[in-house]
Amino acid sequence: MPANPKYLTQSKWQRFAKITAAILGGYFVSVTFHLALASWFNRANILMTMAFTGFILWVALMVIAFLAKSGWKIWGIYLLLTLVFSLLIYLGLTYNPTAQ
Repeated sequence: MPANPKYLTQSKWQRFAKITAAILGGYFVSVTFHLALASWFNRANILMTMAFTGFILWVALMVIAFLAKSGWKIWGIYLLLTLVFSLLIYLGLTYNPTAQ
């Protein structure tokens, strides 16, 4: 049974934004989140668990991207989260250099 067209995204730009946000944006958020944790806690343990939890988080972020109404809005949220986690990485490496 095919999907009802009224529920599908009509704009090709919105579809492109959602797909790229799901794949690239979700990946960036997932990786920077785990690297931020690794910069504050035991690096080896976090990076080992990242092999599993990183994939789970990435898939969850993909689903969230496709549930969003606007692809550009979800891109903005994912970029903001990536910048926040990048700032946490920087602060973690600055104030906690023993976690390297």
